[in-house]
Amino acid sequence: MMRVADFVENCLAYEQYAFSWDELKVKIPKTDVALRHELGRLSKKKEILALRQGFYLILPPRYKGFGKLPLEFYVEELFKFLDKPYYIAFFSAAAFHGASHQQVQQSYLMTKIPNLRDIKKGNIYLSISATSKWPNKNIQQRKSDAGIFNISSPALTAIDLIHYQSKMGGLNRILAILEELAESMTPEDIQELLQWYPHTSSIQRLGFLFQELQSDRVLLDPLEKYFIGKNYFPVLLCPDKDKKPGRVDNMWKVVRNIELESDL
Repeated sequence: MMRVADFVENCLAYEQYAFSWDELKVKIPKTDVALRHELGRLSKKKEILALRQGFYLILPPRYKGFGKLPLEFYVEELFKFLDKPYYIAFFSAAAFHGASHQQVQQSYLMTKIPNLRDIKKGNIYLSISATSKWPNKNIQQRKSDAGIFNISSPALTAIDLIHYQSKMGGLNRILAILEELAESMTPEDIQELLQWYPHTSSIQRLGFLFQELQSDRVLLDPLEKYFIGKNYFPVLLCPDKDKKPGRVDNMWKVVRNIELESDL
């Protein structure tokens, strides 16, 4: 009868780096006690890692020493297991788009509400945020050795960083990344975003920052056109519940309440 070690080896032969308890039970008709005993032995040898109850990562020799896998090797299987939509977001998405100025220890993901708890296991830290307005655009599919995975487009990555700036460590921490993201962004990407994105205040901040960063004119044009004839209100560049925006002197109606310091 097949051993769990044989099953794991077969998975790796097909570039599969994750499996579920249910999947294992179908492949190997042993008792739960016997299967858990074999899983325990492989875990002690650091050949597998129980990421969540009932979901395991396979660590091939080249990753065993790190105690983790690249996110793109297993994120699709993880969210199928969780039965939730997702995309790689924030700093993690920015790195895939070539904007890797910030070195971060955790991986960032977005899902649909209700939210999931962050996943912390060994050297793996998945920071998971949730939105009530799930995008039907601006999610790109990339391909890894293990298959496809979802990632926010450059425009969605930028506006997510702006909208969640407090959670991301403040505006100045993300400013250099916005500059780099602009280099891989297209007008079409922005136009798609403007068709569905619900937070007008974050779009105002995006336009203001792109103008401050002297981004390409073709990126500013769709943002400027979006506000023509639109009723919108002054906002602070950095949200502050204890302050209200005062007089504004720019078309974005954004009040600068922080000194911008890009470290690019």
